[in-house]
Amino acid sequence: METSTIHLVTAAEFAPETTYLNTSSCGLLPRRTVEAVKELADDNATGRRAGAGSFEAVDGARAGFARLAGVGPDRVATGGSVAAHVGLVAASLEPGAEVLAPEGEFSSVVSPFAVRGDLKMRYVPLEELAASVRPETALIAFSAVQSADGRIADLDAVRAAADAHGARTLLDASQSAGWLPLDAGAYDYTVTGGFKFLLCPRGASFLTVTEEAQETLPVLYAGWVSAEDRWGSTYGPVGQLAVTARRFDEPAAFLAYHGAERSLELLAEIGVEALHAHATGLAARFRAGLAGIGHEAVPGESAVVAVPGLGSREAELVRAGVRVSDRAGNLRVSFHLYNTEADVDRALDVLSR
Repeated sequence: METSTIHLVTAAEFAPETTYLNTSSCGLLPRRTVEAVKELADDNATGRRAGAGSFEAVDGARAGFARLAGVGPDRVATGGSVAAHVGLVAASLEPGAEVLAPEGEFSSVVSPFAVRGDLKMRYVPLEELAASVRPETALIAFSAVQSADGRIADLDAVRAAADAHGARTLLDASQSAGWLPLDAGAYDYTVTGGFKFLLCPRGASFLTVTEEAQETLPVLYAGWVSAEDRWGSTYGPVGQLAVTARRFDEPAAFLAYHGAERSLELLAEIGVEALHAHATGLAARFRAGLAGIGHEAVPGESAVVAVPGLGSREAELVRAGVRVSDRAGNLRVSFHLYNTEADVDRALDVLSR
């Protein structure tokens, strides 16, 4: 899809009232998503609906994420947060197992392992992650794109090191899914919060699990929702759990998933490749502009740009109508399909003052 076509599509779906460069914190909701959420809320308020929402919408969102992640829907479980998905993986590890993670990794990716107290946590610089895998490493837990500074992990090298040493891999795609191509089948587990670059309402998240890894996870959320026959399992112990990754589903937040289904439809219409070119192109323009006014960004080709030591200017930018983030002292700016070159230039204009 050409950039001009992206602009036409997004003009029909978004109407930001600020220069919004903060998708790494929370993505803007498309109009179609807002309409779906409002429709369900109205149905729940007036009694027009028999239940709180539709599992067809949940399964539609599951299928939409599966297409984006390059796996079948039977590999995808739905839930409400990355931390809950990671908690399942943490519960599957034997006491004393070593978990390797980057220094400064996002809390939800490492805390479920750390709080157990009986696992060996080891942290290394992101650029040393692949080289630090060793035979006793049970699991590598890391983000494709670092939240604090937008650095992209060397995905190929980490996967190769994991294969060489028999370690499992858990990839957090919350800062990347939507703009960076994702091959979820290449990892034992992936976890993705939907409310960032997937443009879903908060409360929709996705776990992918290989068929082999499915055999290792505990079914902590077992209930009628995770049963093979949902409506035939509403009373008494579940007779048969779902034979797919759906057995790891959490009870659905229907408002979030009715919206998520529509957001993922929009991303499918645009395509990850087109979105990648658009977002990284804007990020490159921003990095070049920063250099021109004397600020060096963290190098790379990410759609998330960080400027070390400049986080204190967040408030100034917000006052000027430019929404960004201060993360670990970095000024963090993130680009998505609804951003334009004018947005880049507006942010640079404020920073140049």
